[in-house]
Amino acid sequence: MSDSRPPARDNTRRPTIRDVARDAGISKTSVSRYFGAERHLLSAAMQARIERSVERLGFRPDRIAASLRGGRTRLIGALVADIRNPYSVALIHAAERACGEAGYSLMVCNTDNDEALERRHLDVLDGYSVDGLIVNTVGRNTQALEDMRRRGLPMVLVDRQIGALDCDMVGLDDIAAVGQAVAHLVAHGFERLELITEPVAGISSRLARAEAFDAECRRRGLRSSVYESALQDTGADALEARLRGLIAEPAPAAVICANGVVTLAVCHVLQRLAGFDRLGVLGIDELAWCALVGPGISTLAQPVDAIGRQAIETLLSRIDGDHGPAVIHRLPATLNARGSTAPPA
Repeated sequence: MSDSRPPARDNTRRPTIRDVARDAGISKTSVSRYFGAERHLLSAAMQARIERSVERLGFRPDRIAASLRGGRTRLIGALVADIRNPYSVALIHAAERACGEAGYSLMVCNTDNDEALERRHLDVLDGYSVDGLIVNTVGRNTQALEDMRRRGLPMVLVDRQIGALDCDMVGLDDIAAVGQAVAHLVAHGFERLELITEPVAGISSRLARAEAFDAECRRRGLRSSVYESALQDTGADALEARLRGLIAEPAPAAVICANGVVTLAVCHVLQRLAGFDRLGVLGIDELAWCALVGPGISTLAQPVDAIGRQAIETLLSRIDGDHGPAVIHRLPATLNARGSTAPPA
C-alpha cells in the first residue's frame, strides 16, 4: 500500500511556497494568494488548510525576494511618537489587525519624541522598502518625510498634521469634540472652565483643541483659561497648585483634560486632595480605568479603532494607485458621562 503522506521536511533548507503547496495538496497560485492581496478569493477552508501547512513546515515568506519580483514587500511602516501612550497602543492594535486582514504586516517604530531616533527609524523603513507609511509623530524630520513622499511612498498622517506635508490625515474631529465637552459641562452647571494640555509646541491636535476651547468659551461668554502643563517633576507641583486654585473658585469649576495622559495626572492630584467632589473633570480619551476612579471619570472616547482602520484603508487605496488629492478624515467622539461631571452641589 502506497504512503500518501507528504515527504518529510528537509531541515537543511528553508521551506518554499512549492513545499507548502505540495503539503496542502493545492496549487502554488493559491499559496501565493494566501500571502498576497487576493487572500479573500480563497475559501475559509482553503485558508485554514494553508495555515496548517505553513505551521507544520515552519514556512516564512521572503518579503525582500517578493519585492524584487513584484515590486512590493507587503510591509507597512508605522512611526509613533510615544508607544507608551494608551492612544498609541490602541491605534497600533487597530492598524495591525487591519493590515493582517489585507495580507500586510506592520513594522512599528517608536521615536520617543527624539528627532535623531526618528531619523534613524525612517532610514530603516526606507531600507526595508515598505509599501507605505502611517505617521503619528511631532514630525521633526519633515524634509525626510517629504523626500520619501516625493519618491512615491504612500503616506497617511494619524491624529497630527505635519507642516505643509501634502498627504492624507485621519484623526478626531477636535473642534466638534471640544464643543461637545464644553456644552456638557455648561449643561451640568459648571461656570468656570479650564483646558489642561501638555505643551502645545506646534503639535496640531493639541493646538486645535486649545483654539477650539478658547473660541467656544468666548462664544458662550464663559470664564475660561488654557493651562499647559509639563506634568513631570516641577510641572507636577505646578499642576497641583493650579488644581487647588480651581477648587477654591467661588463658581463651580471643571477641567477638560486634553488627552489620556493629562487625565491620569489630574486624577492622581485630585486623589491626593480628595477633590473629586469639588472639581468637575472630563477627559478626552476613554481609558479602561476611567469608570473605576473617584465617582467615575466622564470622557469623550476617541474612535481609535476606526481611526486606525481608516488610516490603513486610506493607505492601501494609495498603494493600489489612487492618486487623487489628499483627504482629511475627521471622526466624531462619543461622550461617556459619569459622576465626575455630575451637577455641582
